[in-house]
Formats: sequence, C-alpha cells, structure tokens
Amino acid sequence: MRPRFFNQQLGLALCALALVVLSGCATRPVGPANPNDPLESSNRAVFEFNDAVDRAVLKPVAEAYSVVVPQPVRTCINNIFLNVGDVWSWFNSTLQGRQVDALNTFGRFLLNSTMGLGGCLDIASQTGAKRIPNDFGVTLGVWGLDSGPYVVLPIIGSSTLRDGAGRAVDLYVNQVGYGSLVNNVDVRNSIYGLEAVERREALLEVTNTIDRTALDRYSFIRDAYLKRRKAQVDGATVEAEKLPNYEDFGAEPADEKALGVAPKK
Repeated sequence: MRPRFFNQQLGLALCALALVVLSGCATRPVGPANPNDPLESSNRAVFEFNDAVDRAVLKPVAEAYSVVVPQPVRTCINNIFLNVGDVWSWFNSTLQGRQVDALNTFGRFLLNSTMGLGGCLDIASQTGAKRIPNDFGVTLGVWGLDSGPYVVLPIIGSSTLRDGAGRAVDLYVNQVGYGSLVNNVDVRNSIYGLEAVERREALLEVTNTIDRTALDRYSFIRDAYLKRRKAQVDGATVEAEKLPNYEDFGAEPADEKALGVAPKK
C-alpha cells in the first residue's frame, strides 16, 4: 500500500506542477522581454510553485530549527557542510586551470579540517582566507560552454541550461557521492535532511529582506543569480562575493552584506 500511496501523491504533485507551468505560459508578464530569460512565463510559474512549497514547508521548518538549535551549534553544522563542499570547489578550480584558487581552497580545507575541528570552526576565514565557491556549472562556463537561457527548476530554483547540467553533476558528487560513504540509510537520509534545513536557515534573513524591499522578487533573484554566475565564470571573485547567492539554500555572510543585512554572529 505504501508504494501505491507514494506513487499517487507523486503523480498528484507532478500534475499540479504541470498545471502551474501551463497556466504561467498562458499569460506573459507585462514589460519588455529579457533576452536572457525567454522562458519567463513558465519560469515565473515554477517560481511561484517553489515559493508556495517554501512558505508551506521549508521556511517553517527552518524557522523552527533556528529557534530550537542554538546559534553556535547551527554555525558549526553549517561550517562542516561548507568545509566538505570545499573539496568539490578545489577540484573544479583545478579543472578550470585556476591553480591559485585551487591551492587556496585546498589550504582552507586542510586548516579547517584540522585546527577547525573537522570544519566546525572556520579558522581559515578568520585568518583572511576567504571561501571561493565553485562548481561544475562554472567549470563548463570556463571551458567555453554558453550559459543558455535562464531556467527556474522545481524546488532547486535559479539555474540556466548549462548550470542545470552542472548541477546534476554537483548533486551526484556532493550528495550521492559523499552519502555513499555512510552505510546506514537512516543516518544518511538524516544528514541529507539536516543539510537542506541548515542551508535554508542560513538564507532566512536574506529572503526576509527581499520580501520587504524587492518590488519584483522574481526579477531581483534572477538578475542577482545571472550576475553572480557571470562573475564566477569570468574569474571576478571579488565582484561575485558582493552579489547575493541564490544557487541553492546556502548563503555566505558576504551575500547578506550585499543586501544590507548584518551577518549572523
């Protein structure tokens, strides 16, 4: 009965998403078309779907998590996940031929993994070694692959045609790959869930600020995403650090500063 019930629920969810996308295609937003966003109508429909899921499930869970779990513990957990992600950033910087970034990232990982108690403490940032986020979508861009049109993916959010392909590789390595090291399925799934909640909690202040100030949340997030990705591909890390990060549920303190939000202490 459980598989049948799950399949029914999954089918209903997919049908609901399809109806939302089709309804979005029927009405184009008012205003000049953005050349980077030819799928704007359907993208806005998926954006609204994602927003509804976020407000109904993800955001309330993240808010409850922030109330129940003390700030030092949340910071430790977030730092550990970011520290593990630095391994993939180092690998991508190497593939891109950016050896200085690769060495700095690998040095960060070694320092935080040892002196930082497995990444719980971000000692590297305290010494002035800033994190250089990197992924396979950026690698494809450095290799010359055009970004393609802007796309809003269900649940995942902002992306492009190129970044969507890169994101599939990122998820396989950072989630499936690392997860395979944990044999206990319950523990593995708990880690996946904790990472999703922690990443969403890290964005609470930023998204709340956008809700209060942005006239068009969709356009604001889209433009910030595209500018950040271009800066990353161009190698302009300083400019990229000043732009909000909406690639996933994670957010760096620099992203909050860019929106006038004080970083969490």
